[in-house]
Amino acid sequence: MVRKIIKGVKNPKIVIFYFLKSKICRLLPDKIYLKIKFKLRMGKKLDLQNPKTFNEKLQWLKLFDHNPEYTKMVDKYEVRKYIERTIGKQYLIPLIGVYNNYHEIDFSNLPNQFVLKPNHTSGDVFVCKDKSEIDFNKLKNEINKWLKLRYYWNHRELPYKNVTPKIVCEKYLVDESSTELKDYKFLCFNGIVKCFYVGAKRNKEDGGTYANYYDLNWVSLPFELHFPRSENKIDKPMNFNKMVKLAEKLSKDTIFLRVDFYEVNGELYFGELTYYPGSGFGLLTPVSYDYELGSWLELPLKLSK
Repeated sequence: MVRKIIKGVKNPKIVIFYFLKSKICRLLPDKIYLKIKFKLRMGKKLDLQNPKTFNEKLQWLKLFDHNPEYTKMVDKYEVRKYIERTIGKQYLIPLIGVYNNYHEIDFSNLPNQFVLKPNHTSGDVFVCKDKSEIDFNKLKNEINKWLKLRYYWNHRELPYKNVTPKIVCEKYLVDESSTELKDYKFLCFNGIVKCFYVGAKRNKEDGGTYANYYDLNWVSLPFELHFPRSENKIDKPMNFNKMVKLAEKLSKDTIFLRVDFYEVNGELYFGELTYYPGSGFGLLTPVSYDYELGSWLELPLKLSK
């Protein structure tokens, strides 16, 4: 506790960040909350009257682009219905079960390998590669922590506000052609894929998580966002053209949407839909690309009137 106090005195921003996480800050209107957080994270004022950067426009979308259907799209269980209806159930990772709480999970009936994740947050996941090695008390605490989270209050992403928390269990995917499962994340601007990135999570000894951005000609784009680039050569997946086509189909009539896929042993699987990557607080390096990506995103400014 003393260390936290000293750290807070040396860096007042930390104190404000802690304050923003408090329940009393839920009384702040979304616009004010986001302006404060944007200033702290990005080091500049949030311009909502004339947004130009990618991150500014994502904040604008949070505040003015409200569609009740978005709640189903960010729900990692409910979105499966949209995927099946729009592009087909063959692209869904096989579902093992869905649960309201930890006690509903019958681990004796689960396969030796599986993946658990909450349907209502972002980035939380438990990957089981060997059921015999599970620390069940630790997992129970983690799942209970997930279920208590109300992700909307962290970044004021409205689609998450009314998602009913559940735990989703899916098949564990292994790509036999690679030592790592790669994510292919397509950034769709007004229904058109403009760029994408390939990412994977490695252990710290092997460089950690990376993300390499490319244009549609598989030409590397010289910027970083959230994670550093990998210097290793990354081959184009065999289903690349299909990924682009499906991403644009899923993002049709959407102002901005990121569509994620996996390719496993030649088969294509849907990952998730994301309306606000990094919640609109991603530091692009060089910063000129924050403006470049922002120029690709056309906002229907009439929504803010």
